[in-house]
Amino acid sequence: MKVTDHIKNAKGKTLFSFELIPPQKGRSIQELYNNIDPLMEFIPPFIDVTTSREEFIYIDRDGLLDKKLTRMRPGTVGICASIKHKYNVDTIPHVLCGGFTKEETEYLLVDCHYLGIDNVMALRGDAMKEEKYFVPSKGGHSYANELVKQIANMNKGQFLHEVIESDNKSDFCIGVAAYPEKHLEAPSMDADIRRLKDKVAAGADYVVTQMFFDNKKYFAFVENARAAGIDIPIIPGIKPVAVKRHLQLLPQVFRLDMPDELVKAVESCKNNAAVREVGIEFAIQQSKELMEYGVPVLHYYSMGKSDNIHKIASQVF
Repeated sequence: MKVTDHIKNAKGKTLFSFELIPPQKGRSIQELYNNIDPLMEFIPPFIDVTTSREEFIYIDRDGLLDKKLTRMRPGTVGICASIKHKYNVDTIPHVLCGGFTKEETEYLLVDCHYLGIDNVMALRGDAMKEEKYFVPSKGGHSYANELVKQIANMNKGQFLHEVIESDNKSDFCIGVAAYPEKHLEAPSMDADIRRLKDKVAAGADYVVTQMFFDNKKYFAFVENARAAGIDIPIIPGIKPVAVKRHLQLLPQVFRLDMPDELVKAVESCKNNAAVREVGIEFAIQQSKELMEYGVPVLHYYSMGKSDNIHKIASQVF
């Protein structure tokens, strides 16, 4: 079922969903199951599975370092199919511009269509670690709105190169990302809203925001988006603070602000176990306020660990 249909069928009730990352190559999928199992208590209508970009690794060959390009967390579509089969829940693979040609994207989408996957999240993706700025892959998309358009064209039965037109059309519900505190590369919030509007015009059906810790930023973002004519669901993304290092890491990587009350609470903790409890309590209060606001879904960035998400959900749902 499409994300938009899940929201419509909920009739105003806030739904629970979460996002996880594939295990590193060579690790068992059972690790994911162990973290998904406790969260099924809250009846998630859908689960997101991220896709990682390729990266360079260095292999020591007799004292010489051999540079190789690889994907350390492959298997997104396979994991989605496995979770869908095991738990009878909709799964959403993340589809990236970075690291994929348009043809590779088309093959991935065909696989998703055959597997009965109804939703995809279309993202530009980050720059590679060795790159200061995002560089599109040769033969790939430069912007997420181009990727959205490719998916929307497949929904019309239009494949690449105009070689095939088919009546066996996909019908993907297309999710895209948004940034309540502005994408780090956007010159202004207004410019960022315009980029989001481009993705909606290309065929996006719903939005999931990057993490934020100040709900006022989300509320203001939604108001600005609505004023710009963006009327599709805007789902807030929530990540509980778990370690002290998050105070430096999250603002640096995601260019976001953290409320001073949260900063002071984390700074006063003697260890990361205490930080984790602070993060849980803050996320509970954040979630309750968002639910009162009437958000369609509370979407949690679990990053493969479910114990803190379970504690939060048990107090909210």
